[in-house]
Formats: sequence, C-alpha cells, structure tokens
Amino acid sequence: MGRFEIILWDVDQTLLDFNRSQEYALCYSFEQFGKKADGTVISLYSDINTSYWKRFELGKITKADLLTGRFVTLFGQLGMEDVDVEKFQSVYQDALGSVFYFQDNSKELCKKLKGKVRQYALTNGVTKTQQNKLRLSGLDQILDGIFISEEIGYPKPERRYFEKCFGQIPDFKRQKALMVGDSLSSDMQGGNNAGVACCWYNPGGLENHTKLKIDYEIKNLWEVEELL
Repeated sequence: MGRFEIILWDVDQTLLDFNRSQEYALCYSFEQFGKKADGTVISLYSDINTSYWKRFELGKITKADLLTGRFVTLFGQLGMEDVDVEKFQSVYQDALGSVFYFQDNSKELCKKLKGKVRQYALTNGVTKTQQNKLRLSGLDQILDGIFISEEIGYPKPERRYFEKCFGQIPDFKRQKALMVGDSLSSDMQGGNNAGVACCWYNPGGLENHTKLKIDYEIKNLWEVEELL
C-alpha cells in the first residue's frame, strides 16, 4: 500500500478555478441589472468576498450574513443604492454554479487516480452551487464522495466538520489521508485541526506567514502523484 490511501480535495481554487468562475458570475450579474463590472470592481469584490469568507471560517458570521453582506459592502463602496441585494445574490449564485474551469487539468488527474486511491471533495461553498459545478464538470462521477459544509453543519476549518466527514468515509484511517487545498486558513488549518497530513497547493508561490504544519507544498496538482 502507498503512503496515502485517501485524498481530501478542496474544490474552489484547487480542483476548479474559482477566480474565473467568480469573474464570469459577477460580470453576468451586473449586466442583468444594467450595470458593468470592470477590473476595478472585480478586484474590489474579490477582496471583500475573501474577507467575508475568512470571517465565516472563524465562526464570526453566518453563511446568510456572508452571502448578502458581501454585496451590501460592495454596493456601499461603489455608491450603488438602487440594487436589490437579495435578487442580485440569487442571480450571482446561479451564474456561479453554471460554469466551471479546471485547474491543471484536474479532471484527468482525478480519473487517473481513481481506483488507486479514494478521493473526496471537501468544500465550504454553497450547496446548490457546488452540486451544479461538480455535476456539470463530471467530477461528481469520479470522486468517491462530496462533503459540503452546509450539509455537514460546520465549516472548514472546524474539527467538527472533518470528524463528521471522516465518520462517513468507510474504513477511514487518519494517517492514510492527505488534505490538498489552496487555503491556509481553511484547508491547511482544517487539516491541522483534524490531525491529517496537509499538502498546500500554492501555484502562485505565496509566502506562508502562519505557524501551520505544512507537510507538502506543490505548484501543480499533478505533483500529488509523487506523494502517494
């Protein structure tokens, strides 16, 4: 048997290019409301969205606060007072789940690893959005299971989230599992909390200013093969 028997994949910005999907969804949504989202707006929203997700991961806000709050903040900073936030959020979320872009040809990697190791998706995304993306991409037919935080009841990086996931994985052995993801605060912190090996997907060569235990660092998803 190999070093690892189970891969715990993050979805957004790991298996799938979330940034491209986000840009598409934001531009599409603005158009539906007679507005235009240029590069400045996209960058501003990305920063705001990231800050809301980090607060959510820390348990400081609810998912509902996150979904609408980020747009309240965005429209406030843009001076846009005539937009129905709830409707905008609904249009945006539907658009976000309607497109997908693979990172590093990840689908072919998952197909190649199928049968060699068990593979599971662990994601904090919105249930409907994630289910749509994983279905449209075909990843749902390749992976052995999908664990979405809304359904589990806790978000990454909470230990309780991971424990509930592990409880649904047959014959789960903590020492044989590898968490692979791009987020230090969600994936790597979660892996540390759960006591599993951590592989940081860091294609941009970012610096790690945390004290988290990172067992492996890769710039391309296919490097995971070498770790097995």
